[in-house]
Parts: sequence; structure tokens; C-alpha cells
Amino acid sequence: MVLCAQSVTVMKLSNRIKPISYLKSHTAEIARTIGEQDGPLYITQNGEAKLVVQDVDSYEQTLETLALLKILALGNRQIDNDKVTSVSEGMARIRERKQDS
Repeated sequence: MVLCAQSVTVMKLSNRIKPISYLKSHTAEIARTIGEQDGPLYITQNGEAKLVVQDVDSYEQTLETLALLKILALGNRQIDNDKVTSVSEGMARIRERKQDS
């Protein structure tokens, strides 16, 4: 068995929080470097969180992860509500349909 460790870059969240004035004055730089950075940029306005800026690839990955989590939650609800079929029962149904056609 082979074990491998991935290097993990830990970035302080405080380095990722910027006021909206920073976004206004550094838009081109942010657009150029956002994909190279580890995680999104959090933008504040009047001291309150207002925006999250992230690159398209990580946004799409977030959407895919969310979709998978929704599928898992749906499956768990179906299990909780006994709306599942065992493999043997499912195979028996398939065989019956195949014989009927």
C-alpha cells in the first residue's frame, strides 16, 4: 500500500478580506491573479461582508460539489422514507420486464 500526502497551502482568512475600495482600485490585478490564489476574496463595505470574488473554475467546482451534495441528501431522504429497492429486488423487476417484452 502506498500513502501519499498532498501539500496543503494554508492562507490566513484575514489576508483574503479586503474593503470595496481595494476592489475598485485593484480590479485588473485581482482579475489577473484570482485563479492563482488559494480561495476567494471577500469584499467588505462599511465593515460588513458584501461580496465574494472567485475565479470561474473554482465557482464551477463549487456548483458541482453543491449538486453532488443535493443528490446525496435526496438519496438519504429516500433511505429515511423507505423509498429504496434492494439490488436483488431491482434485478428481479428488470428480469420480469425483459420477459414481458
